[in-house]
Amino acid sequence: MGVDEAVLDAPLDRYTLKSRAKPQPALQNSAPKIYVEPAVDPVKAARVACEGITSREELKNAMAAFKHCELKHGARNLVFSDGNPSARVMIIGEAPGREEDQQGKPFVGRAGQLLDRMFASIGLRRSSESPEHSFYLANVLPWRPPQNRDPKPQEIAMLWPFLEKHIQLASPHIIVAMGNISCQALLGERGITRLRGKIQNRHGVDILPIFHPAFLLRNPIAKRETWADLLKLKAKLDAS
Repeated sequence: MGVDEAVLDAPLDRYTLKSRAKPQPALQNSAPKIYVEPAVDPVKAARVACEGITSREELKNAMAAFKHCELKHGARNLVFSDGNPSARVMIIGEAPGREEDQQGKPFVGRAGQLLDRMFASIGLRRSSESPEHSFYLANVLPWRPPQNRDPKPQEIAMLWPFLEKHIQLASPHIIVAMGNISCQALLGERGITRLRGKIQNRHGVDILPIFHPAFLLRNPIAKRETWADLLKLKAKLDAS
């Protein structure tokens, strides 16, 4: 039967043992009381942190002080924004990469260099002081995910109140959503191939999804569709 060792010399009648056992008096206050911190809803905490914020500097400080996102512990810098905050166009990327994490600015790597060339082709530059000829940059997540993995849905939901407040403060004429993660955060859906080039009005502002520059570096053939999307953006800006 698989038994290879006996604990006792004879079987133990546990029924008899149980009937003979005497009840032990309960010990009063013998165990120390342990305080258990109540669970915190990180989305609610983010919304509370955004209350009363009226400036970009206040928003940046609130994001830096937010303690419920584990990503900040593995990142070097908070990547907040770049470009002209008064610009009519706000570009929202996905999450910082290695170069962005090191410099604390969005879109500064190879994808950022391509982005600058893309928007320069329609007369927009991040360094321009003119709202009509510049753009403003931010990300769905302000901290770099480990190994540049995709942001998790709970991370997007947790940090959405900060992005929503950022959009309200920037008050852009149109938002360019770069890639699937941005579309998930702003539109609640993915599928950039299907969504690109179609302007939708959400959160009180028009949103134009286009391919992410990192995707274009891997798939140069998609630059043709992106050029068409940029022309659509230029036409909308010129009309307004």
